[in-house]
Amino acid sequence: MSKMSIVSIAAAFSLTALAAYFAGHSAAQEQKVSRIYELRTYTTEPGRLPALNKRFRDHTVKLFEKHGMRNEMYWTPTDPQLAENTLIYVISHESAEAAKKSWAAFQADPEWQKVKAASEADGKILTKVTSVYMTPTDYSPNKK
Repeated sequence: MSKMSIVSIAAAFSLTALAAYFAGHSAAQEQKVSRIYELRTYTTEPGRLPALNKRFRDHTVKLFEKHGMRNEMYWTPTDPQLAENTLIYVISHESAEAAKKSWAAFQADPEWQKVKAASEADGKILTKVTSVYMTPTDYSPNKK
């Protein structure tokens, strides 16, 4: 093998390794800055969805923002069996650690505790809460 062939192979290998490094580095950076999303579903006591919606509309959404949570979207189902007692929403966080800290600060916030107590003066609102943390796929049209 000639000296020129060895140099060409080494150069090609080096360029390939460098490209792979930067591709991996870019993907890692992109994943690092990508937000973590949280899908939450609340099931209410019968007849208590209006109270939950009022609490979110008047207080909770603002308190989430105060504690570093980004409000993404809120829904009520169209399915008749769920429409009267279900709120589904997505919020996002800087990271899993940020989510943990935000929720702890939110729960400890005296304003939240006051709002929660006042909204439940007529009775308990929630019967069930589910939460799922998610990250966008590489083919998601709105990945951030």
